[in-house]
Amino acid sequence: MISGFATSDGTKKFAENSGVNLDNFRLFQGLTLSNVGIGTYLGEPDSQTDELVKNAVKQSISLGVNVVDTAINYRSQKAERSVGKAISELIRDGKISRDQIFLSSKNGYVTNDADVQLGFWEYVKQELTDKGIVKEGDITSGYHCMTSTYLSNQLDKSLKNLDVDCIDLMYLHNAVEGQIKDVPKDKFLENLKTVFELYEQKRDEGKIKFYGMATWECFRVPKENPQYLSLEETVDMAKKIGGENHGFRFIQLPFNMYYDQALLGKNQLFGNETISAFDAASRLGLGVFTSVPFMQGRLLSPGVMPEFNELKPSLRALQFVRSSPGVLAPLVGQKSPEHVSENLEIMKIPPIKEDEFLTLVKKLTS
Repeated sequence: MISGFATSDGTKKFAENSGVNLDNFRLFQGLTLSNVGIGTYLGEPDSQTDELVKNAVKQSISLGVNVVDTAINYRSQKAERSVGKAISELIRDGKISRDQIFLSSKNGYVTNDADVQLGFWEYVKQELTDKGIVKEGDITSGYHCMTSTYLSNQLDKSLKNLDVDCIDLMYLHNAVEGQIKDVPKDKFLENLKTVFELYEQKRDEGKIKFYGMATWECFRVPKENPQYLSLEETVDMAKKIGGENHGFRFIQLPFNMYYDQALLGKNQLFGNETISAFDAASRLGLGVFTSVPFMQGRLLSPGVMPEFNELKPSLRALQFVRSSPGVLAPLVGQKSPEHVSENLEIMKIPPIKEDEFLTLVKKLTS
């Protein structure tokens, strides 16, 4: 098992030795993080995809990316294992050290294990129900569970899958989205408080450094939507549990030229002011990672995105997202060597400066 976690000195050293324009790194919570990360969501749960993901992670790191994102349910636990093998091999070969890589995972969804030859519900019964990890009523219709017993069990499995003793960032995965159809909002908020208490405990145990919420709808939708969650109130909850040095420091949400609500929508109340999710996150000291920069390829078709800066579609999509004020990095799902090389050409150029970006947004939305 690999010991350690991302550190200020380690991530700074990675950036300085990456050969990448240093404008393509952001300083947050003392860490120097690449403004593009690799995501590991899609793919079949088979050995061929294992190899592709492992090699894509290694190739991405070699091209200047030190943000790696996964989740226990991605490819039924095999995504985490592929990431773990990639990092282990790079460390073994002396290419990186653990303190240079910012590693995030997610828990909350109920998953089986693609390496265990059982059907989904057979696995749930044998590995979770029969062992008392989940009981009747714990799992929602959205295949989600956020009890302390379950999340603690899943964290330990993630550590084993990744072959590390500490994960830099553990997200609660689509909590509102996976629970709200079955759980009243006030009960959900009670449960969320319990989860934050668990994550603070796991920080004390040295199993995670930070925690956050990886979401789809809740921070982007209007306040009257049942899935809405207030960023300010969520941070206040974390402060009451963990004090000013609480670990709730990151969120993840979808953002691209089509899903632009986090930038252009004003749905988050901060004091008496209604502002965008990005603006609220920035004022509250939260780092934002974004998902689906290409909308799973749909934005890359000719003529779908407005053209600017003579960039090919994939680079245009990434440049737009990573240049948005408040974004730490888009997370790019990439597996083939060709796609990794093409996407990470973006690391050869700096992001757009903020004033130029705002001018671009006005132009694109006028």
